[in-house]
Amino acid sequence: MINQDYFVNLAKEKSGGEIQTVAVAAPYDEATLEALRNAVDLGFVKVQLVGEEKVILDVAKKANLNISDMEIVDAQDLADSAQKAVDQVRLGKASLIMKGLIDTSLILKAVVKKENELRTGKTLSYVGILFNEIKDKYFLTSDGAMLIAPDLEQKKGIIENAVEVAHALGNEEPKVAMICAKEKYYEKMPATVDATELQKMNQNGEIKGCIVSGPLQMDNAVDAHAVEVKGIDDPVAGKADILIVPAIEAGNVLLKTAKYLGGWTFGGVVVGARVPIVVCSRSDGESAKLVSIAVACMMAAKNKK
Repeated sequence: MINQDYFVNLAKEKSGGEIQTVAVAAPYDEATLEALRNAVDLGFVKVQLVGEEKVILDVAKKANLNISDMEIVDAQDLADSAQKAVDQVRLGKASLIMKGLIDTSLILKAVVKKENELRTGKTLSYVGILFNEIKDKYFLTSDGAMLIAPDLEQKKGIIENAVEVAHALGNEEPKVAMICAKEKYYEKMPATVDATELQKMNQNGEIKGCIVSGPLQMDNAVDAHAVEVKGIDDPVAGKADILIVPAIEAGNVLLKTAKYLGGWTFGGVVVGARVPIVVCSRSDGESAKLVSIAVACMMAAKNKK
């Protein structure tokens, strides 16, 4: 069954017994501390809480959480929390970063500083993990949080990052759907032009480790009945594992509509840096944060191999 336990158990399996260490910038909300407490209790992560010690202790006390086995790295303010979380990775003391009650931009500002040595030359993008226990299904989606209007080269990077997450989860050849408002090439709709080109790049071996198809409408990507009715003959149609959207608005609406109207849960990670970065919304609950930590731990374990 696809629920938070599925991802937690997978993280344990993929880690090979090695426990990852997460540096959490500004862990000032109860949901973040609860997710970290559960992750530690479940035995797949160690935690460094980076921020103002008094604030962290006050939140933990209010939530009635024991954090005595978590290291606290004191920081002066939010920017200092972000920098010191990055420092923990740079110094080899942590293998992933997590955003707490802090703007994503502050974390990324520290990540992209040349002197912090976390850039790899790859596109930085957000990969959402969208899952539903009742439907027993999960999708990876990108990019609904970072890149506003990605060009062709950035879309290539977005695909590669999402495929990296899929590989860490054990899917060696994920099916990637380029989501558009039309399932055919149409020169007046640039997203369909890019989708067609990205499919060719995949077929030519420029994008590896996956099967890319597009353009595909959402129903054609995920619903076998729609594919049958429309007579679409495509290896990804109705079977997509990864949904790549044309722009940030589409990705953001997809994730939040699924969550608030469809009963799905989503978390996410930023990919493309030397280590994964757990990025959840301030309104996300403990389950979304726990799954995000688990996925990032799988990626960190795979990076070490």
